[in-house]
Amino acid sequence: MPNIKSAEKRVKITKTRTEQNKVKRSELKTTIRHFREGLTANAEGKQELLTSAIKKIDKAASRKLIHKNTASRKKSQLMKAFNASQASE
Repeated sequence: MPNIKSAEKRVKITKTRTEQNKVKRSELKTTIRHFREGLTANAEGKQELLTSAIKKIDKAASRKLIHKNTASRKKSQLMKAFNASQASE
C-alpha cells in the first residue's frame, strides 16, 4: 500500500478508470457480437448494426482502449463479413 497521500489517490483513480475501461471493452464486444448474430440471422437492420459497431470501434480506438491497428483490423473484418453476406443474397 502507498504511504503518500497522492499515491493513495492515484491508486483510487487507477481502479476507477480500470473499471470504466472494462465496461467500455465489454460494450464493444457486445456490439460486435450483435452484428455477427444479425448477419447469421439475416436480420433487416444489418447496415445499422454495422455502423453502430464501427462507431464503437472508432470511439474505443480514440480513447486508447484498443490500438488503432486493432481497430482497423476489426473494422475490416466486419466489412468483409458484411459484404460477403450482401453478395450471398
